Amino acid sequence: MRAVVTRVSSASVTIDGQVEGAIEQGYLVLLGVGPRDTEAVCDKLADKICNLRVFEDENGKMNRNLAQVGGAVLVVSQFTLYADTSSRRPGFSGAAKPELAIPLYERFLDRCRENGFRVEHGRFGADMQVASVNDGPVTILWDTEET
Repeated sequence: MRAVVTRVSSASVTIDGQVEGAIEQGYLVLLGVGPRDTEAVCDKLADKICNLRVFEDENGKMNRNLAQVGGAVLVVSQFTLYADTSSRRPGFSGAAKPELAIPLYERFLDRCRENGFRVEHGRFGADMQVASVNDGPVTILWDTEET
């Protein structure tokens, strides 16, 4: 799985002119699923993100996690994180097919909820407009094949 996690002061996803999900302080997670991903990989990534400590403490150090600041999570499916950029026209055959990707995307949402967080999300496969106010900016990239 690949995830781009941005610390935000607010974020939203809109589909067909209607806000589908919105959060204030928390994480915007762009999530891509690869063909070799498993439930175990999904759970581990969700747990890592939910416990990430990138919010400032009283000394200005990134030492607080999402729970400590009362944050939420907005997750948006993003197959383009698996783009083959070896040419000018990216290919996306490296992303998982929907029959694997959708259940793992939904499992990721559930796992974040199990960690105690309010989870908002887009709609898998939809044309979405994502807005965010990046805080910091703090952006972390995860590729489970590299860790």
